[in-house]
Amino acid sequence: MKTLSSIIAIGMLAFIFTANSFAADTEHRLEALAHAEEAVKHGEMGHANELLMHAEDSLKHARDAMQEDGDAHMKKAIVELEEAIKHAKMDHADVATQHARKAMKHLRESGVRKMH
Repeated sequence: MKTLSSIIAIGMLAFIFTANSFAADTEHRLEALAHAEEAVKHGEMGHANELLMHAEDSLKHARDAMQEDGDAHMKKAIVELEEAIKHAKMDHADVATQHARKAMKHLRESGVRKMH
């Protein structure tokens, strides 16, 4: 009986730690997507500075998600966000928007949908 209780307790702890890790990973992925979406919105309006701000925030969260449990699509999203940032710094909102849009595609393919 004591062994059964120990097994159940260990199983519950494993579930709790796994669920917390999954939640943190999902949070970074969702934040990365949300900021990428905002970057695209501002880029479509020609606002390179606002695009830059959101692309940098998206990149931070994408890198955090990559460290926790990244895949090939997350890696590609990071590359696209870096390109978006580079072009936004040159005030090329149109090109930066294209890269941010590609980053959104890869974030979604990485398993990210919407926050709500």
